Amino acid sequence: MAASAIVIDHAAWRPRHNPWVVAFTVTLATFMEVLDTSIANVALPHIAGTFGASMNESTWVLTSYLVSNGIVLPISAWLATRVGRKRYYMFCVVLFAGSSFLCGLAPTLGMLVFFRILQGVGGGGLQPSEQAILADTFSAEQRGMAFSIYAMAVVFAPAVGPTIGGWITDNYSWRWIFYINVPISIISLILTSRVVEDPPYLAQEKIKAIKGGIDYWGLGMVALGVGALQMVMDKGQELDWFGSHFITYGFILSIVILIIFIRRQWHHPHPIVEISLLKKRNLATAMASMVMLGSVLYGMTVVLPEFLETLMGYTAAQAGECMALGGFLMMLTMPMAGALSGKTDPRILLMMGYGITALGLYYVATHLSLTMGFSTAAMLRTYQVAGLAFIFIPSNVLCYAGIPREKSNQVASMMNFVRNIGGSIGIALVNTLIVRTTQRRQVYLAANMHNGNPRFREMVAGMAASIHGQGGSMADALHQTYARLDLMMQQQAAALAYRDVISLLAVVVACLIPLAWIMRKPSDVVKDAPPPH
Repeated sequence: MAASAIVIDHAAWRPRHNPWVVAFTVTLATFMEVLDTSIANVALPHIAGTFGASMNESTWVLTSYLVSNGIVLPISAWLATRVGRKRYYMFCVVLFAGSSFLCGLAPTLGMLVFFRILQGVGGGGLQPSEQAILADTFSAEQRGMAFSIYAMAVVFAPAVGPTIGGWITDNYSWRWIFYINVPISIISLILTSRVVEDPPYLAQEKIKAIKGGIDYWGLGMVALGVGALQMVMDKGQELDWFGSHFITYGFILSIVILIIFIRRQWHHPHPIVEISLLKKRNLATAMASMVMLGSVLYGMTVVLPEFLETLMGYTAAQAGECMALGGFLMMLTMPMAGALSGKTDPRILLMMGYGITALGLYYVATHLSLTMGFSTAAMLRTYQVAGLAFIFIPSNVLCYAGIPREKSNQVASMMNFVRNIGGSIGIALVNTLIVRTTQRRQVYLAANMHNGNPRFREMVAGMAASIHGQGGSMADALHQTYARLDLMMQQQAAALAYRDVISLLAVVVACLIPLAWIMRKPSDVVKDAPPPH
């Protein structure tokens, strides 16, 4: 009888409260957590000025958050299972809100970095917990729409973060970018305590986890391995990658430790991260898809603002306004992708998403220029993100096909972890490629800037005559001419580098289109449910 009752609970359990109220509740805190990954970026000069620190020192405000957040993500499922998912989620909200308040009060840069570490620990558990709650709250047919709400928080927040951060910093103080987390987190906490509940079958998983003990070696390895990897990705370009012993040793350390960790978790009877779930084709393929999505999403979130600010003289707030239009487009396409996921083969949507994203990136690469206006820049951002909803939603729907419901925590934790790692990789690669490609383009352009080139001589003569006509000697006019031409060359080289990198991203995304057909259609997957008795 007990076994039969368990089967009924697994198959028929639904929350007592309206599922959409649950979805809204858990999305609130997650939105604030994702927002914090980008909102502090534009405030770094103000933070550095407040504490009398250099810009390099102030970047630890970002790095500390990313490292602690990255460490918690892969173990959040294990933590949620041991203490109860609702309790763990509420603890994360409290820690996130409390540390946010302390960040605003921080008297020194060191204390701010310490509180950001705590904030990252609290924030790291919010995204996977929300995704797992949504997966259990909604039926398989409704998950697409449910995940669209989650996706809007995860994708929209980084897009509007720089805009909100710039506005708050300019009009109030950088400390308020942390204070605003507190009231929203309190509302989320109150609603969570009232409407969120754990499915009954998670109680059995909790008992198993407690009986299985704690894999201290596994916890230590994931903390050290992921922490080192995040540090390498964040500081690689700044320290010239493998030209730095710190980066080289950090990379080797992270790879060796993570390989040992994966092997240990695969064979461990009570793993922290259930790597063996990757035997499920859909989950393994969806994770690969999510790595690429994270790389493109976060990489492109960096590319356009950098182009606008460094080459076109936009302020951080203006660059953020350009990005915001793309965020609003995603708010429209996410529900559309969610609705279609319940009625159409998600693999078709995934293939369509890759195709639209590749075409959008190619269009951006061919139209990006130093003479474009604000409206053109904003439209290019919308082309960048037009297909992302049709990658994000189907990937999240397909990854749960064939996965037992009690493993939702593990799936959510793994998917969010690889997306964040993909984001770190994407940002690091994009920044490195832009720097290296700019150097290569400068060499090519400089080779044509000599007096043996008739067009170059004509340009020098024309500019020098124009400057000379405004007063001053011809020698001064020539010096100013060469200085201006050098600056123009650097700007043109950088602009061409951005176009080259975006073109490369378009090719990479296009190559992923066949990936959709490696997955199996959810209706064709037999779910691993306990046999009825």
